[in-house]
Amino acid sequence: MTSNMITGVILAGGRSSRMGEDKGLVMVDGLPLYAHIANRLEPQVTHLMVSSNQNQEKYAVRYPVIGDLIPDFAGPLSGMLAALLASETEWVVCVPCDVPDFPDDLVQQLWKGKGQSPAAYVSDGNRAHPALCLLNKSLLPSLKSYLEQGERKVMLFFSQCGAKEVLFDNTGDFSNLNTPADVKLWQQSSRKGL
Repeated sequence: MTSNMITGVILAGGRSSRMGEDKGLVMVDGLPLYAHIANRLEPQVTHLMVSSNQNQEKYAVRYPVIGDLIPDFAGPLSGMLAALLASETEWVVCVPCDVPDFPDDLVQQLWKGKGQSPAAYVSDGNRAHPALCLLNKSLLPSLKSYLEQGERKVMLFFSQCGAKEVLFDNTGDFSNLNTPADVKLWQQSSRKGL
């Protein structure tokens, strides 16, 4: 694998209702949360963009921004569809804007684990984390059709397209920051080096 084959996409297109504000723009240690994601993902890919449906001008200060093609916050698959359409590379890796501790070799492990499948997603052994995934542009027609039928479940789509589950060891790497309390706890633990 070479990184010029893969575009990275930060998924920041949700409503962020539990956070109370746009999750990707929550300030942590002087940086918006999406920038923490970008700093970890950027070395693993050649191109990076942000999928967002609000505050796009704030994200666009640093990266190209794409919005969902399906209105009303249709979920992560809608962001993935937009990313696949916008990407100039055959492969796209997606990372949500609220998972700042994903591994430094996420893309490499997903690439190795995908086999011949057009998609691969993270599992920590206890549960799947399908929004952390690697997708091939060949999925565009089936993903578009799936969403047009009103379907939104990521794991159901991945099951239908034969996506590979890739097992990662450390469950803590995939913790979501959904609330201000989650952010505060992560901030404290990262300062302690935990």
